[in-house]
Amino acid sequence: MAEIDSLFEILVKKGGSDLHLAEGQPPKIRIHGEIHPIANEILTKDKMQKMMVEICEKSRWQRFLHIGDMDFAYSYKDVARFRANYHMQSFGYGCIFRTIPSRILTLEELGVPVILKKFANFRSGLVLITGPTGSGKSTTLAAIIDFINTNQKKKILTIEEPIEFVHPNKQSVIVQREVGIDTHAFSDALESSTRMDLDVILVGEMRDQETIALALTAAEMGTLVFGTLHTNSAAKTIDRIIDSFPADQQGQVRVMLANSLRGVVSQLLLKTKDGNGRLPANEILLEAPGLANLIREGKIAQIEGIIQQGKLAGMQFMDDQLYELVTSGKVSGIDAYMKSKEKSRFEQMAK
Repeated sequence: MAEIDSLFEILVKKGGSDLHLAEGQPPKIRIHGEIHPIANEILTKDKMQKMMVEICEKSRWQRFLHIGDMDFAYSYKDVARFRANYHMQSFGYGCIFRTIPSRILTLEELGVPVILKKFANFRSGLVLITGPTGSGKSTTLAAIIDFINTNQKKKILTIEEPIEFVHPNKQSVIVQREVGIDTHAFSDALESSTRMDLDVILVGEMRDQETIALALTAAEMGTLVFGTLHTNSAAKTIDRIIDSFPADQQGQVRVMLANSLRGVVSQLLLKTKDGNGRLPANEILLEAPGLANLIREGKIAQIEGIIQQGKLAGMQFMDDQLYELVTSGKVSGIDAYMKSKEKSRFEQMAK
């Protein structure tokens, strides 16, 4: 048993989402969005190095020392899996472990809108799940992939860094590739995917121009592509994709995106009012008449009108769902105020 496993045991027992370790600090865990120390011990360089080396392959440790940053997954017995991030910080070593649920939750169990099942039934195109770090994007994506895996006979490829949720083959055939181990980069895996006879591709992170371009091409060629971005609204997501390209390429990218975009889901996580959990809040944009023209013409600001008109079809603004969560007593007014776009709407609730 690795020495660090005793800290994972505390994390699991207390229902925490993250374990934070940093040289010069006591170990801490995040529970329902708030960070709490779990011991008085100050972690020294030797202690940190011993714990970090113990659960890391030798080649990866050498790579971390060279680069100063690394992501991988670690399993604690059969109890839980964790997404690990090793990094150097101003006081020395640091690492964070994000809990990966041992079971892939269904979309119903996650509490996300049922309309997300519609994304699983698209035959081709691009679907984007967006939100800040820790907003549950990976968990929501895993639930969508599991829904496809359970109900459809497809060939699915996931490209992740690291692999978080392990998907057993059900009705579908699933291939999972880890960046840094099975492939050099997201773009390399996407480039070779054209020879794999795929129906669905999950791109764990669309972090650079080449990856975005390849994902758009795959979506245009008839594959259903799911990707993630760190944006907090549908309009900003579309802007981010277009702005990642040089000005002389943006016209072509707008055309590709207009042809392939099937939907955008932006997600936030909020602490429940009773403090015993967290709830997702989502903004949803679906393919609709007029959307492709707005993207082609660069009229991104008008996309809010598409969402407004599409409420009966399942579209919704983030602020509308935040308002609903407050009025139904599920989250506090102050938390909704902090996450909202139009603050004035929530000022009285925050008080």
